[in-house]
Parts: sequence; structure tokens; C-alpha cells
Amino acid sequence: MEAFITIQGIRYRANLHHPVDISIPLVPDATTPNAYFAPPFRVEPVRMGNFVGDTRLGGAVNFVNVMLNPHGNGTHTECYGHISTERVSLHHCLRQFHFSAKLISILPVHQENGDRMILAAQLAQALAGDRVEAVVIRSLPNHPDKAQRSWSGTNPVYLDPDGLQMLVDLGVRHILVDLPSVDREEDGGKLAAHHVWWGYPDHIRKDATITEMIFVPEEQKDGLYLLNLQIPSFVLDAGPSKPVLFPLIEVP
Repeated sequence: MEAFITIQGIRYRANLHHPVDISIPLVPDATTPNAYFAPPFRVEPVRMGNFVGDTRLGGAVNFVNVMLNPHGNGTHTECYGHISTERVSLHHCLRQFHFSAKLISILPVHQENGDRMILAAQLAQALAGDRVEAVVIRSLPNHPDKAQRSWSGTNPVYLDPDGLQMLVDLGVRHILVDLPSVDREEDGGKLAAHHVWWGYPDHIRKDATITEMIFVPEEQKDGLYLLNLQIPSFVLDAGPSKPVLFPLIEVP
């Protein structure tokens, strides 16, 4: 099965039989990514009297409760409800699920205060003039332990708000990063990059999203892709998500 997409007047073909899943699975009883000191992802069988929802424990079926924090446990996508005083849900903000995308790899720049940032100039250079709906950022080095890392209290890499503004000006609606946040872990509650991205509160981009804690396999080359952004129907500001990339081939 194939899909076709046009980017800046050029037509591309995507083979839908070759998906690249860039989400990080949440595995019960395993080490999975965690940030902001959120409780770990947990799965427990329902117990009621003599009933146990686990066939390994003698139950007739597997019937479990799942406990997670969307922002702190693994790959997730969020809408502007993350920072708004209004209760706004991702379910109502994200109404389309396929987008033109560019995967870019960037080595963060060390700052005088010890922070590491991805700068606007780096984003501009990596985009190289391509106009797409979504930008997928792979930070370097691309250590496989991103798929299991405990980010809490480590002051991870973050993005320069000026870079987010540049992407907004270019019409990008969706940004995906392999980091726990586009903002500094501790910034006194400013969340400058989040506010710039969503134009909150004065010029809200209601359909724009941020996806965090992805992992892009090393073998995937930088370039243009078709993005399928899958989310659950949770009526919350964020939810666990499954972004999937499909490599594009230019159609003669």
C-alpha cells in the first residue's frame, strides 16, 4: 500500500508497509523513560474477592489497571491545554493525523551556564529551506539509553525559544523531540518555549502539538518523511502517543 504527498510542489510516495515507529514502548516491570519525578508506569491486575485479573495467577482472563503520567512516562503528545487555565484536551485539538515531516539531527551547543541547547541557527541550517508541517528532532549523540533513561534532575538539553518562534513563522504545526521537554527542566515556571509554540495566551495555535521523549533509530537518515501521529481518545491535555514515520521517495 502506498500514499502520496506533495511538499513544495514536489510529489513523493510513501510505502505504508515500511513504518518507522519512533515511540518508546511502555513495558510493565521494565525500566522505561521517566521525567519530572513522575511515578513510574505501572500495571496491576484487578483483585475482587476470589477474582484476580491475571492468568498467570490462576485468573480466567487478564484484566488489569494501568497507571501512568502522560507527561512523565515515555512518549507523549500534548496540546496547549498543558499550559492554559482552560481545560483543553488533545483529543479535541488534534483532528488530523498525517503530516509532511522532516527529520533533522542536531548536536546541542554548550552554554556558559553549563546548559546544552538547540539553537535557532542550527534549526534553520538543518531545515535547509524545506517547508513541512512537522519537524522531528534527533539530538546528538543518539544514545540508545534514551529509551530507558531517567531524566529527572539531570537538566537535559532543551530548545531555544527563538528557534521555536522561527518554526512557528515557517508554519510548522508539530514538533517532536527525543527530550523530556522543549523547555529547561527548571525555569521558574516560565515554559517560554511552550508559550512561544502555542502563542498562548494572545494568539493561540489550537491545532499545534508538541511530542516529547521519542527515539529515532540510528539507521534512519535525515530527510523528508510522512508522519502519522497516533493518539488515544483521552480527554486530557496530553496522552501517550505513537508517532510513525514513512520514508518518502520522489515521484518522477
